[in-house]
Amino acid sequence: MHPPTQRSAGPSIVAQGLRKSFVSGEVPIKVLDGVSISIAAGELTLISGPSGCGKSTLLSLLSGLQKPDAGSVEVWGSDITRLSQKALQRFRLEHTGFLFQGFNLFGALSSLEQVQLPLGYLGLSDREARARAEQALEEVAMAHRAHSRPAQLSGGEKQRVAIARALAKRPQLLFADEPTSALDGENGQNIVNILHRVAREHGTTVLCVSHDPRLIRNADRVLAMEDGQIGREWRPAHDMQSARAADSQGIQHEA
Repeated sequence: MHPPTQRSAGPSIVAQGLRKSFVSGEVPIKVLDGVSISIAAGELTLISGPSGCGKSTLLSLLSGLQKPDAGSVEVWGSDITRLSQKALQRFRLEHTGFLFQGFNLFGALSSLEQVQLPLGYLGLSDREARARAEQALEEVAMAHRAHSRPAQLSGGEKQRVAIARALAKRPQLLFADEPTSALDGENGQNIVNILHRVAREHGTTVLCVSHDPRLIRNADRVLAMEDGQIGREWRPAHDMQSARAADSQGIQHEA
């Protein structure tokens, strides 16, 4: 599976009819009920909704961490639900980056070592891996903390290291599960700004799951989930521009 050499107008991810259930005791619990969506490159897309609505499960299916009970997930036209486990692992390694609420950093490693670690699995030399890691840390303004360990970092700094670790792989797809929920206002906003910049400057498909209003306001597109289905969707910037235009027309009419 190979991504397009240039950013195309079509979506990078297309999911059709996704269904997923889990068993609690002997009772099956339906989590996703026929979800169909498409996600575009170069945008920060947010899946929002109350706890337990299925948004994290949807993220797992779209990223290849889990397989659906029914339905398909096409990435650049290829259905990843049909891949073998080995091929799926290779797909995630080569094309995806992940961010989690808990940062998932190793306590004994420095920031530079955290970022450099997955690059070895891509076959990069130590020299190239170090150069990429240093570049990624600089991109998230953490170069000055390259030799610090997680215990010496704030929550916002840990998440920036986690973003650098994902970016160093130069992924075409970046998935984030509640990336700001453990952070205060300023640090959370910093992470939102970085994710937005990654989408726009790198042409990356950035897909987040969150109920954080900062992400909702700053996302290019918001998909609202409830009871295992996608409800409404909207584009905050477009809606804001429309509201301003309506206000402006109202003022002119009054004048």
